[in-house]
Amino acid sequence: MRAEDLDHKELLELDPEGGVIRFAGQRAIILDAVAMGLLRKYLVENFGFTAARTVLTQFGFAHGWRMAEALHAEYKWRNDEEWRRAGSHLPSLGGLFGIEAGSRDPLSKEGMMLVASYEAEQHLLHFGRADAPMCWTISGLISGYLSRTVGQEIFVLEDRCLGKGDAGCHLFGRTREEWGDARAGELRFFDKTRLADCLDVSIHRVTETLKAAERKLKEHKRALVLVLPEGEAPALGIIAKSPGMKRLVDLACRVAKVDSTVLITGESGSGKERIARLVHEESTRAAGPFIAVNCGAITETLLESELFGHARGAFTGATHDRPGLFESANGGTLLLDEIGEVSPGMQVKLLRAIQEREIRRVGENKSRKVDVRILAATNRNLAADVTAGTFRQDLYYRLKVVELPVPALRERREDILPLARVLLAASALQMKRKITGLTPGTTDQLIRYSWPGNVRELENAMERAVALAPGTRVELEDLPEEVRQARPLPAVSDGTVRPLDAVEKDYILQALALNSGNQTRTAEQLQIGSATLYRKLKSYGLIGAGKTNS
Repeated sequence: MRAEDLDHKELLELDPEGGVIRFAGQRAIILDAVAMGLLRKYLVENFGFTAARTVLTQFGFAHGWRMAEALHAEYKWRNDEEWRRAGSHLPSLGGLFGIEAGSRDPLSKEGMMLVASYEAEQHLLHFGRADAPMCWTISGLISGYLSRTVGQEIFVLEDRCLGKGDAGCHLFGRTREEWGDARAGELRFFDKTRLADCLDVSIHRVTETLKAAERKLKEHKRALVLVLPEGEAPALGIIAKSPGMKRLVDLACRVAKVDSTVLITGESGSGKERIARLVHEESTRAAGPFIAVNCGAITETLLESELFGHARGAFTGATHDRPGLFESANGGTLLLDEIGEVSPGMQVKLLRAIQEREIRRVGENKSRKVDVRILAATNRNLAADVTAGTFRQDLYYRLKVVELPVPALRERREDILPLARVLLAASALQMKRKITGLTPGTTDQLIRYSWPGNVRELENAMERAVALAPGTRVELEDLPEEVRQARPLPAVSDGTVRPLDAVEKDYILQALALNSGNQTRTAEQLQIGSATLYRKLKSYGLIGAGKTNS
């Protein structure tokens, strides 16, 4: 029997009634190539590339070894050379790959060139172009077959692969000694103990990560208990006591269940990224990555490469292929922050990527499918930008399938104190300080202040207070000066409108108390003369209550 005499019609035996298929005398099953690709994807995503490659390489090796034994038992070969050469023909008959015309044996100096590798095809389908050869199962299969027929360990490795953009898959078969140290790292994937080591490392790493996360959660919970009154613990990680925030969180949770594009609007520092994270965490993509990119902080040229990736040699410094954030966020969520700062040229490319769900790396001429949910955030009025012609109308409506407007902190004063306490606890935990809460005067001043920097400014104020507080509670003096100097805010409550003179009186007296009775400083802040303030205090019958310190 010669290798060239193998015929798939003779190799394949079908027994429909018995439900048995035999190939080369051994029972076989037909597996869908895409199903094998999905198995590969599952292994990579759950155990990492190292463990996945180890499993598939050793599976292939076992398959090749068994194939060699089956052919040896089933056929009488002219010589061992024909038996060995049959190992290249049988997988091609089974649909695993094709062999380029005129290609030599893997053990030859020239090596063997494969075409139409199912494994490279599946890797491209599920992961896109790779940076290294990806025919792990096929390399293992040919290694196992050759090792059995030659009588010593042969390891087949690729130096070119369809999976990384080459014209074909080029393989060499060599002994461990012949490979030497040059590719010793790849030979470890054939070691039987490699998988156990990989899994042990992965499990140990996951276990340690979970333990560390559990410790942090316990510490954070203890810190919250110290400063938060009962019932003020944040739901879903977000403080929402005000009606506006409750509506926003409810809408965010509802829209999270569908895959629609969402536009999150609001002032700088109001918590737009936190709302984006809420949408991701409450969605079916919660197990996938969440990646945020500030589009306004990157130039147009760099932004394209950052989002879509680039091919090797696409520009100076592009020394290797690099996937972009769209590919990195595959299966998860990508937040395009400060979307209003994107240039018109980049807007066109973003529109196409969102509409077609595919991207094209810089320097490439082929498109790659991506499965990613897009969220966008901005502190600009995009509708006004559309009218002004600086933002594309089609992109605006593509992004604004659902809009989530985040209210400014001054518009949700019910949230200020609970939020301040949570931020205080977080800062105290980080700085390892025992801070139990805020004094009454501090809480009043926090509510009075207008917080133009929103939640970010409040967070900074709490961090400063924790750093400076001499005791276990934050005093008024520990707050930033602009917060301490905030003037009282008159308000209409219970449907009762107070006389303007009464409001003015309360305002002046509170400002005077804020300045510890210093009339000169109070007059300066109220932008009135000291004599005017003196007359008003006298009319209140309280002239003795506020002696000037000037």
